Amino acid sequence: MLTIDGVTVRLGGRAILERASATVPVGARVGLIGRNGAGKSTLMKALIGEIEPDDGEISKPSRARIGYIAQEAPSGSMTPEEVVLASATERASLLEELETCTDMDRMGDVHERLLAIDAYSAPARAAKILNGLGFDEEMQKRPVDSFSGGWKMRIALGALLFSEPDILLLDEPSNHLDLEATLWLENFLKSYPATLVVISHERDLLNKVVDHILHLQGGQLTLYPGGYDAFEKQRAERAAQLASAKASQDAQRARLQDYVARNSARASTAKQAQSRAKMLAKMQPIAAMMEDPTLSFDFPDPAEMKSPMITLEQAAVGYGEAPPILKRLNFRIEADDRIALLGRNGNGKTTLARLLASQLAPAEGAVNAPGKLKVGYFTQYQVEELAGEDTPLDLMNRAMDGQSQGAIRAQLGRFGFSGPRANQRVDKLSGGERARLALALITRDAPHLLILDEPTNHLDVDAREALIQALNSYSGAVILISHDRHMVELTADRLVLVDGGTAREYAGSMDDYIDFILGRKPKGDAIKGNSAGAKPNAPKTMAQARFAQSELDKAEKALARATAEVERLDQQILAASSGKPGADSAKLQSLLSARAKAADTLADSEQAWLAAGTVLEALEQV
Repeated sequence: MLTIDGVTVRLGGRAILERASATVPVGARVGLIGRNGAGKSTLMKALIGEIEPDDGEISKPSRARIGYIAQEAPSGSMTPEEVVLASATERASLLEELETCTDMDRMGDVHERLLAIDAYSAPARAAKILNGLGFDEEMQKRPVDSFSGGWKMRIALGALLFSEPDILLLDEPSNHLDLEATLWLENFLKSYPATLVVISHERDLLNKVVDHILHLQGGQLTLYPGGYDAFEKQRAERAAQLASAKASQDAQRARLQDYVARNSARASTAKQAQSRAKMLAKMQPIAAMMEDPTLSFDFPDPAEMKSPMITLEQAAVGYGEAPPILKRLNFRIEADDRIALLGRNGNGKTTLARLLASQLAPAEGAVNAPGKLKVGYFTQYQVEELAGEDTPLDLMNRAMDGQSQGAIRAQLGRFGFSGPRANQRVDKLSGGERARLALALITRDAPHLLILDEPTNHLDVDAREALIQALNSYSGAVILISHDRHMVELTADRLVLVDGGTAREYAGSMDDYIDFILGRKPKGDAIKGNSAGAKPNAPKTMAQARFAQSELDKAEKALARATAEVERLDQQILAASSGKPGADSAKLQSLLSARAKAADTLADSEQAWLAAGTVLEALEQV
């Protein structure tokens, strides 16, 4: 059992954890969550002994092996396979002893122990883990120093998983993974045989892998049973209870204050007034569960752009004089497209994104786009490069040179940098705040197309939900590269698989793709033949049916988004209208106008969905 008992940790004079307590049962699978900067990584470091608590105690089973990825990635001439195998220290020690052992009895004991720990199947198990994390056979034999930092962290993760500690601690394990490796990791962790504590903002992982949620907020820990959806429901119920209790206490406080004010001066009631004053002083205020009002994503809507927005015709793209990474690219991007690029890291997703963003020129063929097309391109490098003494206001002033201070501050405000927050130094911002700032900078001129390459790496669960809502409200086109399956499923209408040196439409659903990745279903006919590998003589009606099915799928997702937006606005209108009359009439009027616009969009979506269904039904009868 892992016990955190009244732990306080102060860093830089600020209490990160304050009398935090929780008990993790043996064999539990716990998702440690909290807002960016809440102290999750600090708690992890306290659990492994890297940070000594200022107060309180952390106790764990005396012989339990705790596994945690070190900050430094592995390096040197060893191969990934050798690094992973070396993490099983007992196996490595026994094999080394066997090389010099001359005592036959001891040799027998060593062999018996090696059999007991399944040492001889270790290379196969190591290869399986590395393959799941994206290392093919050739990559497993290369020196570690030939890999980038992200791939080295995958090697470190593979070594940790292979070592099978009694308490496995993982801090954002999917940050360096693509969707395929994330799916494999999720599947692996489902069957992990020991205690697991994982910091993650992946909603699907938190729902499918963990059986408890440990929520860190305000320096305190609260353990909830179930996955993330269950936690959200319990948190909403708790928030409602706290709000009710706070309202009741506020009313009682007002009555007591009124009594004291009216009766303190009267001799006949002074004693009672003093008694009530003491009661007021002892009354502990109930804090309502507040959401961060600065958590904001609001993409400016672009000017109207006719379809197709971009057309690729037999395009090829690569770097320098090297052979092209992608060839035979033939597809078009419509003005309202929501496309997710699928495929393992290294297959060319980022290369395709850079081609579409005009950062790379086609080596062959053509990429046709109107000259007035504006593209906003987000990458992790932009987030990492935001540092130094500049403030968000400094950066936006330079980016929007010549525009009014009102327009500049309005753009910052769309992403939560209002008032004094616009003047904070960038190097003091959290990773999530820098990600919001990078998005604010790339959308300053209202782009027609947003290309987002792993936009969620620095965002917590609440911020990811806010980003999903913003993307679904945005009127331009979106191309998304993300290992967050929840985000892909809620925002993408089209799936494009980047694989085998080209990019093609993927006609299946995300569930089909997941089944394929996990080996439950062959790729089969899910890849459309409108690029490499297309059959020129395919029946016209079949091609029309595939297109109609694609249009129906897009219409269905658009209908779901529109329905969700109306429901969201209805909830906000209900909340805004339940307060004092006239307390926030401007906000209520704004919500009502937005609701009317959303209702029109919903009606249009319903018509498009019905029309697409009618076309598909007619084609299926041909």
